[in-house]
Formats: sequence, structure tokens, C-alpha cells
Amino acid sequence: MELMFHGVRGSTPCHGDEIARYGGNTSCVSLDIPGHDPILFDLGTGLRYFGLTQPVDEPFRGTCLLSHLHWDHIQGLPFFKPFLRPGANVTLYAPEQPGDITVAEVFADTIKPPLFPIHFSMFPGMVDIHEVGDDDFMIGDDVRVLTRLIPHVGHTVGYRVEWRGRSVVYMSDHQMPSDGSHSAWPGVFELCNGADLLIHDAQYTPEEFGTKSDWGHCTPEYAVWLAAKAGVKQLALFHHDPAHDDDDLDEILAPVIDCAAKLGVDAFAARERTSVTI
Repeated sequence: MELMFHGVRGSTPCHGDEIARYGGNTSCVSLDIPGHDPILFDLGTGLRYFGLTQPVDEPFRGTCLLSHLHWDHIQGLPFFKPFLRPGANVTLYAPEQPGDITVAEVFADTIKPPLFPIHFSMFPGMVDIHEVGDDDFMIGDDVRVLTRLIPHVGHTVGYRVEWRGRSVVYMSDHQMPSDGSHSAWPGVFELCNGADLLIHDAQYTPEEFGTKSDWGHCTPEYAVWLAAKAGVKQLALFHHDPAHDDDDLDEILAPVIDCAAKLGVDAFAARERTSVTI
């Protein structure tokens, strides 16, 4: 499996020389599995750059595993060039919503005038939406996907993708305990146990978390604890705060990465245009 980061920021895209090394696009990660159409984690602004790598002479086919419906995780879809071509089809998995509203209705209510020039239904591409919670399903005959509800602000799921004994886990937005203690929901451990790669929320420093403890995110220290506790082999620290420039991230994450190594976890800071072979 070949994984590529196209957007690694949380909350809002940002731009400038000071964030050029890590990148400023919001969450989007692609997974290339031999014999399969592309699999995407989230549809943030990084999706536009993934789209520029796709063939223009054939309709796009792919699967998106959407963690939740916050704007920074879906705002790339209207600018995904392959979706603007007739015949394109995206199979979308997303967390079921509370009450009577559906995921399809959320997209229809968000991508329409006056918020956007055209209505979601007017795009040439088609989206086949499946709502998930604590589920287990297959992509093709040999890719298994586990989804588990995880704590965040609003309905959110984490994903585990397994293929031929290898596994990737994606938990971009994850609320750690608000008192700063180290514990996790059982479903979180179900996803993470023994994973080859965990892509995990690491948005706030411990000091920032003190004033944003119910905003739905984690510290990198918590991500390392979880990875070590679950026996994860490699950890990508992800969903960087837009207020943290490249030098800030170097300073914040270097000691955390060193700590992870001492615990037997190969940790690194996610950057746009970085690929990982699993």
C-alpha cells in the first residue's frame, strides 16, 4: 500500500512562506492499493491537489472514507476536478447523523446558493453515500474496513483499512479526555491495536489544550501514548493547528517524536506531498 498526504492542517487552510514545509491544506490523504481504485481519507482542500494527479482521459472512480462533516474536511469536493467530468463516481462512507437528517441532505444544504454558485446535484459526477457507525465492510474482495465512533464535536468515526495483513488507521479529529488524562474509548483501541500506521490528531500543545479541552482534539503527547499503548508501529502526527508555522511545529513535535522512539513507536510529523509505503 502506498499512502500520500495531500492536506495535513486542521480547522482552516492557510498559506505563506512560514508554513511551506508542512503545507497549509486541510485534511486529505490518499491510499493506493494494487488492483483497487483510489481510497481517500477526507475531502479537505488537499483533495484539489490529489485531483490534479488523476488521469484526464477516463472517468474517475474512487472511495472516500469521511471522518465527519465539519467544513474543513469536505470543502475540497466542489474543487475536485475529476468530479467535474461526466461519468465520475465517488463511493462515500460517512458517519450517520443525529435525528432525521441524512449525510446527503447535509451536502445538499451546504453546497448550494448562496453559499456556493451551483447546487450539489448539478455536478457531473455522482456520489454514492453510505452512512456508517460501528461497522465492518469490504471494498472489493480483499480490503476490509472497520469504522468505530470516536469522541469529537459532532458524529465522527475513525477508520481502519486492512489489506493482506497490513493496516492503516485514520483518526484525524479525536477528543482526548478533557481533564488531560490518558484513556480512550474501547472502539479507539479496536481500531488502533497493532496497526502498521496510525494517522492521528495532534493539534494542540498541552498549554493550548488547557483552554481548549472541549474543542474535540488532542495533544501530540496523547497521540504517542495511544500509539504505544496499542502497539502501533508507525505514527503520523496530523491535523496541525493553522496557528503553528513550520518552526513552531519543529519545536513542538521534535521532543514528542524522541519520546515516541523511546517507547518503540516510529513517529513523524505529517507533511504535504510525503508518501509512506506500508
